[in-house]
Amino acid sequence: MIAIIDYQMGNLRSVQKAFEKAGFKATITSDPQEVATAEKIVLPGVGAFEDAIAELHRRDLVSPIKDVIAADKPFLGICLGLQLLFDVSYEGGKFEGLGIIPGEVKRFDVESGFKVPHMGWNQANIVRQAPILDGIEFGTHFYFVHSYYVAPKEDDVIAVTSDYDGEFCAMIWRDNLYATQFHPEKSQSAGIHVLKNFGSL
Repeated sequence: MIAIIDYQMGNLRSVQKAFEKAGFKATITSDPQEVATAEKIVLPGVGAFEDAIAELHRRDLVSPIKDVIAADKPFLGICLGLQLLFDVSYEGGKFEGLGIIPGEVKRFDVESGFKVPHMGWNQANIVRQAPILDGIEFGTHFYFVHSYYVAPKEDDVIAVTSDYDGEFCAMIWRDNLYATQFHPEKSQSAGIHVLKNFGSL
């Protein structure tokens, strides 16, 4: 079973429907036990970092998330679900994240010709060929909506970069842990292909 973690932050149904289109059944759940026993886990998210991390703690989901990653189960973070994995975010203050990946979440500091949030299609520059990118070509376009980006402490976790008035990390990969800044569920056939690869792990 693929468990999509429900913490009231994000377009859960669209992620679920995208997995169905990819040929996999996915269950939306906020039950810590269901998360702990799932075969694969997805942490999606749209919204504010502060609210999201508070809700994960309130629903007792932090320990199950850390446990399933430590147990080498396939784990996919999407957008805010990527950012929550890091040590700290500077969105609206300074807030502690899950601390699974060393690094920070920073706001875009771009020239006046670039709007924040960064919204729309942008190309993926693959720097490490993660298993969920199998069959995805360098330069494939994915859909982004974000004002903040992750800055990993160690470059060896970066799998994909993109460019928005400068290079930023668009995907990380470490062992069983995958997380994208882009939205696979909004990225048409390329995104469905990524979710199919994840479901097939």
